[in-house]
Amino acid sequence: MNKVLIAALAFAVAWTISAAAEEGEKAMSFFITSEGPGDGARLDGLSGADAHCSGLAGDDREWRAYLSTSEGQGEPAVDARDRIGDGPWFNAKGAMVARDVEDLHSENNKINKENALDENGESVNGRGDTPNMHDILTGSTSDGTAFGGDEDHTCSNWTSNAGEGSAQVGHHDRQGGGPDPTSWNSAHGSRGCGQADLQGTGGNGLFYCFATD
Repeated sequence: MNKVLIAALAFAVAWTISAAAEEGEKAMSFFITSEGPGDGARLDGLSGADAHCSGLAGDDREWRAYLSTSEGQGEPAVDARDRIGDGPWFNAKGAMVARDVEDLHSENNKINKENALDENGESVNGRGDTPNMHDILTGSTSDGTAFGGDEDHTCSNWTSNAGEGSAQVGHHDRQGGGPDPTSWNSAHGSRGCGQADLQGTGGNGLFYCFATD
């Protein structure tokens, strides 16, 4: 085998490895659930929400729901930003939505209607679509941390589907109503915790999922 052929083969192998590595880096690591569990904000807690993310993703990586919980009943608060790994995160079409946790919680993130896709690479209905489903459950402040105080922002830490209580939501399409309508993770609170309550304010019990590795 001559040196030219050996060099060509070596280049082909190196290119294949490089392309595979690049493809691996851009594997889907972020999505909005195409559907919620269907029981309002009752997600069976963080573990139930994580399991829903994993089931929709359909792979063996670790998936976490972007949800915060409040302190109570001897349990500490959990901040959504601390649950999701280090990034970077890519949608189902390979577009980067954020480089790291700080980028995700800055004005530089690329979460919008075009990029905040579901696990199938499909757009999620936003303001102006029928039905509007742009309210994405988070229970979080704009910096990705849990709320303090006694007011319920997590529908009893994602265990309630009752009319009372509320869930803080963001707008994946970065438009609408509420105190901070352009926020992807903390636009306003829901009307209540039941499925009809979530739908009544422009949601459907959907949430963000991130791969931690």
